[in-house]
Amino acid sequence: MMRFKKYIALLTFTFFADLAMAQKATWIWYPGDYEIWLSNKMQNRRTDRGAFLPVLWKMDSHYVLVEFHKDFDVPTAEEVKINVEGTYNVKIDGQAFVGYPKTITVPAGHHKISLKVYNQGNVPAIYLKGKTIVSDNTWQATFEDKEWIDATGKVSDRSDTKYLYAGSWNFDDSSSLPSKFKLPTTEVTSDIKDERKANSIFKDFGKETFGFIKLDGLKGKGKLHIYYGESREEAMSPEHCETLDELNVDESHKIDSVMELSKAFRYVNVQFDSGVSLDDVSMLYEYAPLKDRGSFKCSDDEINKIYDISKYTLHLATREFFIDGIKRDRWVWSGDAYQSYLMNYYLFFDSPTVSRTMLALRGKDPVTSHINTIMDYTFYWFLGINDYYQYTGDKTFIKQFYPRMQSLMDYCLSRRNKDGMMVGLSGDWVFIDWADGLSKQGEVSFEQMLFCRSLETMANCAKLNNDAAGAAKYSALAADLKAKIFKYYWNEQKHALVHSRVNGVQTANVTRYSNMFGIFFNYFTEQQKQEVKKNVLLNDKIQKITTPYMQFYELEALCAMGEQPYVLNRMKDYWGGMLKLGATSFWEQYDPTKSGADIYAMYGRPFGKSLCHAWGASPIYLLGKYYLGVKPTSAGYKTYLVEPNLGGLKWMEGEVPTPDGNIKLTCSTTQIKVKGDSGVGTLRIKSKTVPVCKEASVTEKAKGIYEVQIVKGKDFVIDYSAI
Repeated sequence: MMRFKKYIALLTFTFFADLAMAQKATWIWYPGDYEIWLSNKMQNRRTDRGAFLPVLWKMDSHYVLVEFHKDFDVPTAEEVKINVEGTYNVKIDGQAFVGYPKTITVPAGHHKISLKVYNQGNVPAIYLKGKTIVSDNTWQATFEDKEWIDATGKVSDRSDTKYLYAGSWNFDDSSSLPSKFKLPTTEVTSDIKDERKANSIFKDFGKETFGFIKLDGLKGKGKLHIYYGESREEAMSPEHCETLDELNVDESHKIDSVMELSKAFRYVNVQFDSGVSLDDVSMLYEYAPLKDRGSFKCSDDEINKIYDISKYTLHLATREFFIDGIKRDRWVWSGDAYQSYLMNYYLFFDSPTVSRTMLALRGKDPVTSHINTIMDYTFYWFLGINDYYQYTGDKTFIKQFYPRMQSLMDYCLSRRNKDGMMVGLSGDWVFIDWADGLSKQGEVSFEQMLFCRSLETMANCAKLNNDAAGAAKYSALAADLKAKIFKYYWNEQKHALVHSRVNGVQTANVTRYSNMFGIFFNYFTEQQKQEVKKNVLLNDKIQKITTPYMQFYELEALCAMGEQPYVLNRMKDYWGGMLKLGATSFWEQYDPTKSGADIYAMYGRPFGKSLCHAWGASPIYLLGKYYLGVKPTSAGYKTYLVEPNLGGLKWMEGEVPTPDGNIKLTCSTTQIKVKGDSGVGTLRIKSKTVPVCKEASVTEKAKGIYEVQIVKGKDFVIDYSAI
């Protein structure tokens, strides 16, 4: 309790220094509650062949009774309109109004406005709009009573009330009720000729898509079935397709009928009884209205297509939250979401979807299990926090939710073994990757690697919260764990980290996972990096990775070591291989050794594999960060690095979004053009000759490596000779 009191006092003192002053009126709620409520609603839409299939982990819920308040200095008396989702009371300076007022008059002077709202079914939320008094995220909210009545009947303030600053999104109109939120849709028809028979219509929409099937001109009496397929084979398999709909039709006149639940598909196979007729099949395409701010184009047409399909894949898998895939789970998995955050920073730069997803995943205290029940997915949540601050500079989020970070880390620390290592305990799922024969027994080096980075994240967040004791504690734990990683797992003969320890003894197996993370976490020495690259990453005898999920990290490690030409070829082989099989979005898994209908099988089901999976879109991130070469070097791109690497391309151009504009780059083998809209950047290039730049001086940092400082709003042109 003492830790929380100190934290709240600090938050109250610093919040307004970090937050822009009062905004326009918007709907507000207890922070994190709407995100939890909305994710519950979204994730429980999943069906498996028509049967409801809920998530596999504990679901939290919103607080049903919430108090909101804020102090205002009102220059002249004003009328305030009130909208509330729930049953409520309104007070001015502790004096309650009778009933449920829709409008109140607030006299001139200093006043505390407070509302207490009860709502069991939806999130308690308020919207106030006056000339001075508006609801926004500078209001405070609590799920506890702020008052008590003692034995004499005296009303007193409670000193232990836990107030946080209200949550909000973009519900800026009083009629935009948070509880009624839906993603937008647009009607889509297919120009591909139908395959029609007496009692069926087979429809090809041309590419992977997502939305609600619409039956146009439906009439008659009898049964109608819709079999959905990401592939033609799936839609043609009523016995094995993953998703379907069944309708009992009884219509004497033609109607248009829209399915209740959205689905993923390219193909639909509509079959109906002889007593039913149907004019056509169309769809309502559902989407998150996010605009592309990042871009990439280059001299290689196949890479351009890979980039475009990656963008489409991420668009499809970005809904109310970042989800895994659009056909099967449609759940918020932390490991999948973590990669979507990183791709997002190079395409949409939509911070609200990131923070919404992190809050939905975190849930509430007490912590009783790992996120999604998966140990590594808890650690990815911490990594997401670290990257979120680095890319956005949103210190307010870090301060507001630091206690939830602490309690989750306390849970992790409580589950270490006697050597201070993380092992899978009862109820834990140690995932790592979908890979045949991958051992999860004992102390897995990959889990310790993620745990160590999570502790470093906590140390950084503690510093941002002026929690010196916490920063010292987490830093010491991280340093101790890092030392143990190399003591327990590094094998001099294998020139790599081994996969695990069992009963205190190194196993002989070497896998790619911990070794590739050690590279871009920068935990290895330069010599160790070279040894790992040779003996693990470029060694075909080490078990290969077949999921885009871990391809993401393997290729990032290789890019971090300057292997862009090799990675470019890998992208063309792997993602290009999916394109050659007709992919219109990228898959959950691709194994080039499989062919025919086997390419769609997974989880022991003939069509279990997702053909649109967020983690398949990683070229967005790789091309933005390691080819255009743009990354922040301090929070929120206050400073940043541009280190382009053509990787065998003749030319490339693109933009990378930041919180306050874009960084634009054009690069060939002889010239680079760069412009940053904000912040201070450093252009670092390798050149055979001394580069020439009229706009700024060129500094040689090492042999063949030169730097130019980028000033915001100015175009820089550098002539050079690429190495």
